Formats: sequence, structure tokens, C-alpha cells
Amino acid sequence: SRSVKLALDMFSIVCIGGGVFFYVAGTVGLLRFPDSLSRLHALTKADSLGLGLVVLGLLPRAAGVLDAFKMVVVWALVMLSGASTAQLIGRALRRGRR
Repeated sequence: SRSVKLALDMFSIVCIGGGVFFYVAGTVGLLRFPDSLSRLHALTKADSLGLGLVVLGLLPRAAGVLDAFKMVVVWALVMLSGASTAQLIGRALRRGRR
């Protein structure tokens, strides 16, 4: 029981730490890349993976199945809205270049 709790704690720490790493990497890409399309690409890819890892790390901490399901639904909605928003912004940027 104690070793299972330790394993879950380590799993959560590694996943959440990885998620934070990807959030920071996306922020660095946002600040350092030269043009808007490459900044958008870096930010959306890194933030999507970062949020996925944070949710994965928080799943063992959920109070119940319903709470875990809510986290997964929020992650899915963020993925859907982030991809749609990135497409719209990218399309607007490309039209503005012509």
C-alpha cells in the first residue's frame, strides 16, 4: 500500500513536471521565434502536450471517477478549441501576408 502510494506520487510528479516543462518550452517559443506562424505552432503544440501531461498526472489524485472524467473532458475541450483557434489565427495571418 505504501509502495503503491509512492509510485502514484512519483508518477504524478513526473507527469506534472513534464507538463510544466512543455509549458515553459512553448512560452520560450512564443517569445523567441521570428514570425507569428512559427510562434503559434510552438505554442499550440507545447501547450497541448503540457496540458495532457498535467491532466495525466492529476488523474491519480482525482477524488472519484466523475472528477477524473471532468478533467479528461476539459482537456478534450481545450484540445478542440485550441486547434480550431489556431487554424483561424493561422488562416487570418496567411491572408494578411498576401
